[in-house]
Amino acid sequence: MPLDLLFRNVRLAGRESLCDIGVRAGRIAAIEPRIASGAPTEDLGGRLAVPGFVETHIHLDKSCILDRCRSEQGTLAEAIAQVAAAKRDFTEEDVHARARRTLEKAILQGTTRMRTHVEVDPRIGLKSFRAIRRLKHDHAFAIDLDICVFPQEGLLNDPGTEELLVQACEAGADTIGGCPYTDTDPHGQIARIFAIAQRYDLDVDFHLDFDLDPGWTHLDEVCRLTDRHGWGGRVAIGHVTKLSAMPEAARAAAARRLADAGVALTVLPATDLFLMGRGHDHDVPRGVTPAHRLAEQGVTCSIATNNVLNPFTPFGDCSMVRIANLYANVAQLGRAAELERCLDMITAAPARLMNLPDYGIAVGNPADLVVLDARDPAGAVAEIAVPLGGWKRGRRTFTRAPAVLHREAVAAE
Repeated sequence: MPLDLLFRNVRLAGRESLCDIGVRAGRIAAIEPRIASGAPTEDLGGRLAVPGFVETHIHLDKSCILDRCRSEQGTLAEAIAQVAAAKRDFTEEDVHARARRTLEKAILQGTTRMRTHVEVDPRIGLKSFRAIRRLKHDHAFAIDLDICVFPQEGLLNDPGTEELLVQACEAGADTIGGCPYTDTDPHGQIARIFAIAQRYDLDVDFHLDFDLDPGWTHLDEVCRLTDRHGWGGRVAIGHVTKLSAMPEAARAAAARRLADAGVALTVLPATDLFLMGRGHDHDVPRGVTPAHRLAEQGVTCSIATNNVLNPFTPFGDCSMVRIANLYANVAQLGRAAELERCLDMITAAPARLMNLPDYGIAVGNPADLVVLDARDPAGAVAEIAVPLGGWKRGRRTFTRAPAVLHREAVAAE
């Protein structure tokens, strides 16, 4: 068969032997042990290829603002207040420049699909939304960007916000989000977000239960309205650090409720570790929900970045492999199967969360490949494997040369 591009000596998760991958018209045309073709060839040398990392929860619009904010207490309330103050001076060009810097880091780290949460309210208006929409268009050669608009500082207690959310939906937002814990009527906000989602046929993604008090939760209300609206499989919740503070029996019951309702979960290790447990002077809780345990009970779970270089998370290089490694450390996962599950939670599982029907290295799917400097999935997570190159729809998007040790010859004495 005529091919446009041929990958040789590819290692794929779940496949014992090396294979070749043939590409035609931007899609995978064949996966076979050996393909005879005169097409231009990329020899991967037995390295592991993945279909690109899937980032389900990041805030491009408020990244890279550490120089404008203080972070003295390191609490969630302080982070929200500091960013709210800084946001008043954001311009569309400012958001675009900072978000571009972060988005291009993510591309160079092998991310090919992303959902970014974008704040919309009367202070910022649609400036950030417009800036991110431009980035979505300009970087489509390398990444598919899903824009989730949401009210960071409340909805029912913030007049004018709902109208702006609706305008953003009218203008092409891909997903609608919520942040009930910042509202004076959390259940009212959840109901309004579902109403907007139903009106525009959008998936929903909530920031939820971001504390360590297991005595109450908004999780049940999200599940209840998911059932009521028939939105199962189209709802995700992020953070949900409360689950990390629950006894096993209570957490298992919550997992069953999520699985039954079809509500997915995103855990954000870097942010949750940084912000949670600030009131403890010893035996500080990690605050990271054990996503792998919920996944074992049928919940679709992903691991994601959340924030980069701002008061919510004053570090980050957009490496999804590094985040997976961090999660494995926190969750005390070390067996090969456990590390493979961590890789799954930054690839196939988040693709299911985002309802991506064409994700994966399979015949007929877009030829999206990222080559890691690794020989197997567990090793990729354990060693924080470096992405060496990426292709989007069969087109090369980035290249990184492997490190070379230049050994100096020592003269004989």
